[in-house]
Amino acid sequence: MTQIRIENATKMYGDFAAVRDVSVDIPDGSFVCLLGPSGCGKTTLLRLVAGLEDLSEGALIVGGEDYGDIPAHKREFGMVFQSLALFPHLTVAENIAYPLKVRGAPAAERRARARELLDLVKLPGVEDRYIHQLSGGQRQRVAIARGLAIDPKVFLLDEPLSALDANLREHMQIELRQLQKDLGVTTIVVTHDQREAMSMADIVILMKEGEVQQVGTPMEIYRNPANPFVANFIGVSNLIAGRLVDDRTFDAEGTEIRLAPEDILHVAAPARATLSLRPEDVVVHADAERGQFRGKVVFLRDLGASVEILLRVGEMEITSVCAPQSRPDVSVGDDVGVEFLTGRATVLAL
Repeated sequence: MTQIRIENATKMYGDFAAVRDVSVDIPDGSFVCLLGPSGCGKTTLLRLVAGLEDLSEGALIVGGEDYGDIPAHKREFGMVFQSLALFPHLTVAENIAYPLKVRGAPAAERRARARELLDLVKLPGVEDRYIHQLSGGQRQRVAIARGLAIDPKVFLLDEPLSALDANLREHMQIELRQLQKDLGVTTIVVTHDQREAMSMADIVILMKEGEVQQVGTPMEIYRNPANPFVANFIGVSNLIAGRLVDDRTFDAEGTEIRLAPEDILHVAAPARATLSLRPEDVVVHADAERGQFRGKVVFLRDLGASVEILLRVGEMEITSVCAPQSRPDVSVGDDVGVEFLTGRATVLAL
């Protein structure tokens, strides 16, 4: 069992805390994404787990054992770096088998393991090529195979897909997730791409300025964000400033929004607060007399798979998103009816 427990982890560089008091449990066999904007501390946290950085404070418990004093090369963790760090003077097989060579494995065993892993990552027959003879996606697979060569307890990847084009990146996300499921290895991936995290992760750890903002499944974080930063980083949200009058009433600068019993309140009334409402939960009607509110279309964008409509409702700017088949017959400048599908809204502290 390779459960990971990070306890009050802090990493200081002088007076600067790159990671501050992070505590999180990572279940055995799970796929975890460390998510957040550049400079939030996610790569530093990954390097602390890998043993490439030393903890300033806190503890790292892996499989019930304190790993604080175990050096990186003895942790038996596989790692894929953002740069891939493949050796251009070695063949594909030699790159994959390099960790085994360091450990003194016989040549025949190394060769057999390289072939096995190339089959696993769907690259059979390329073991004698050199890195410059491979495409970007093939190089990515070789780096993943090398990380798996030692049959690691934990698999760590630092923005492994960031250099790939959009189509290949999405394809590799699916392949990486399927590979992890097949192997059952506890995996931690660093990414700044919320779509990538949403599509791959069992658990998302969302960070900002060295601190964890929220931990949960992608849907838990999407539907129940802990604060405005989370609401706007995972997907897009209408963040409406106002006042929670009581458990069923939110006053948005004079526009009263009635809340449903299913709406999640992170603050107690009465209080200044922010209402988070996802764009897909805002319905636009061509008939201005329908819905709870009257609004005006400010901007409209047809993206093919979805339609975005920017609205002015009282003093609020609201974004609505719908499928093409549900697109209302409206144009910029039209008065429209606007309906908020409360029941999936969240009231957050400012």
